[in-house]
Amino acid sequence: MKERVRRQILDFKPYAPGLTLEDIREKYGVEQVIKLASNENPLGVSPVVQKILGRKAAEAFRYPQNHSPRLCAALGGLLGVDPEMVVVGNGSDEIIDMLFRVVAEPGRDSVLCYEHCFSMYRMCAKLCGVDYREAPRAPGLNLPLDALAEAADENTALVIVTSPDNPTGLAATADELEKLARALPDGTLLVVDGAYAEFARPAEEYELAGRLADLENVVLLRTFSKAYGLAGLRLGYGVMPTWLASYLRRARIPFTVNLPAEAAGLAALEDTVFLNETLRVVFEGRDYLAGELAALGCEVTPSQSNFLMFKPPCDANELFEGLLRRGIIVRPLKSFGLPERIRVNVGTDRENKAFVAALKELL
Repeated sequence: MKERVRRQILDFKPYAPGLTLEDIREKYGVEQVIKLASNENPLGVSPVVQKILGRKAAEAFRYPQNHSPRLCAALGGLLGVDPEMVVVGNGSDEIIDMLFRVVAEPGRDSVLCYEHCFSMYRMCAKLCGVDYREAPRAPGLNLPLDALAEAADENTALVIVTSPDNPTGLAATADELEKLARALPDGTLLVVDGAYAEFARPAEEYELAGRLADLENVVLLRTFSKAYGLAGLRLGYGVMPTWLASYLRRARIPFTVNLPAEAAGLAALEDTVFLNETLRVVFEGRDYLAGELAALGCEVTPSQSNFLMFKPPCDANELFEGLLRRGIIVRPLKSFGLPERIRVNVGTDRENKAFVAALKELL
């Protein structure tokens, strides 16, 4: 029966998520665990959203409205685009998967990204039987936008750029992304994965949504997992040309966004107080951590996200293990092909200081 499994699946490497609090408590016997590995919101879930979720619990027996039109309308208003351009999904990962399956032709097309990036793109390509290619990073691990433009050809279905980038935190400006979009071959889509877009400043320098009317080959991906604190509800969306959005809606299975998640998304968009406080905590914490890491001899990459990538003045894996023994989870970047570096997301003030104190002990 194993022969019935597609050959692409036989050696398929699954996504490797960060360690959980339960993993560390069980393995190291520590009660207090600080998780700074998955780029989650340091403030948790908005109190407004928590109240809405409580009210929606009684409606869990109902089917949601397919394609979440109310949420699409709210997102269209937020970004200044036609709601028909918005496709909401079970996390932005669903939109990535749908783009591969709807746009790229197996055995003919390729998808182009760059080295040391989010593994989801490679996984989707292999699952869909589409050739996956990577351009080398620019010096300093910068985004190789020029190299992407040069590498794309008539069979390139998608060019993917994560901005702000994971794991570096570096970002491309709207001008740079527009230049790349206009340089791509006819029929090639530029997909800009903006999971961390809310953290890039100044916002007007990095926001591309207002230019989509003049860019027929650009797709923006966004998520509620980071700035809005809804990672556990799996809610994301894509903004794309209306013709493409129509095809994604036709091809997707129904009701992928559940009713509580949609309600939480609507409430989160209205709770600007929570969003602004999240941004304040992240920006202040990011500056604090960058300064402390540099003072300890770490090589810190400037970040436009809610995390920092750094190269410690010692073996990164040993440092990672030492932090685990102290109940602090960060993300070693071996799986990204960067074994000498670590990624740490901004936590609360208490969590940030505990991380720095543990780092000082270890270094």
